[in-house]
Amino acid sequence: MYLKRLEMQGFKSFADKTVLEFMPGITSVIGPNGSGKSNISDCIRWILGEQSMKSLRGAKTQDIIFAGTQSRKSLGFAEASLVFDNIDGSLPIEYSEVTVTRKIYRSGETGYYINKAPCRLKDILELFMDTGIGRDGYSIIGQGKIDEILSNKSEDRRHIFEEAAGIVKYRTRKEETERKLEQTKLNLLRINDILSEIESNLEPLQQQAEKAKKYLNLKEELKNIEVGLFLYNIEKLKKSLEEFTENKELVVKAANSSQLAKLIKTIAVTSSQIASKSMTIVSDEENELDYEDVEGNKQKEMVKIVQDTVSDDEFIETLELEDGWD
Repeated sequence: MYLKRLEMQGFKSFADKTVLEFMPGITSVIGPNGSGKSNISDCIRWILGEQSMKSLRGAKTQDIIFAGTQSRKSLGFAEASLVFDNIDGSLPIEYSEVTVTRKIYRSGETGYYINKAPCRLKDILELFMDTGIGRDGYSIIGQGKIDEILSNKSEDRRHIFEEAAGIVKYRTRKEETERKLEQTKLNLLRINDILSEIESNLEPLQQQAEKAKKYLNLKEELKNIEVGLFLYNIEKLKKSLEEFTENKELVVKAANSSQLAKLIKTIAVTSSQIASKSMTIVSDEENELDYEDVEGNKQKEMVKIVQDTVSDDEFIETLELEDGWD
């Protein structure tokens, strides 16, 4: 595996699209100060996933995008690609040529691509892990890197040796697995706390549910009793009215009886109460008592009979003359 090509556009001083071809072996880039030699190495590190602007000799993200000159406007994005020859299969991907691309806009939006397919930064880091080509790999040695390695602590130097030995990938996966395991433990503790809280509220909720169920049963029983009593009174009144209306002459002859007058008056009041009760029950239970339409018609007929009987002028006049009832 070796680096075949570097393509840049809008990265720092490279405003136009620039392509650098690399042949197997050693390639030297020479030029005067300020010609952009260091920008090439910065570009390679940036493509491989470098996130520190300090390492790229910048203060903020927009500093890596071409800022413009007196004769040329600034650009709104920067894009760069590394092309690797992978005939020997050094990279764990089924392509003989691998292109890694990174693109960034002034808005801060960024994107990573492997062979023009969108991917994550994590995918690029894992692709070059243990190859020595990563952003922290030993294959990229910048200015002062040797002095930094020599002056670092043993723990920091060990990372370079692990990268060269090819065990960084396994250590990284181990650390990631340990983090997930710790997060899982925290989630289990949280779930146990939630279960404990639910269990403490379970018994009161069951009691409330039983009370609600009992209330509904009693309400249904009360409704049935009221309906039954209502129908009983209807039938009783109907029989009484039928007896009085079958022979009106007997009713007139018995009008001098104060007991009959009181009965007629009671019937009138009862009919009014039954009509009122009928309207209430039908209004409250119209969706549950399907038979009330038929019964309601019967009730209306009986109430009309009572009203006609009680309001009959001849009947009322007779009662008033005979008994003085008003």
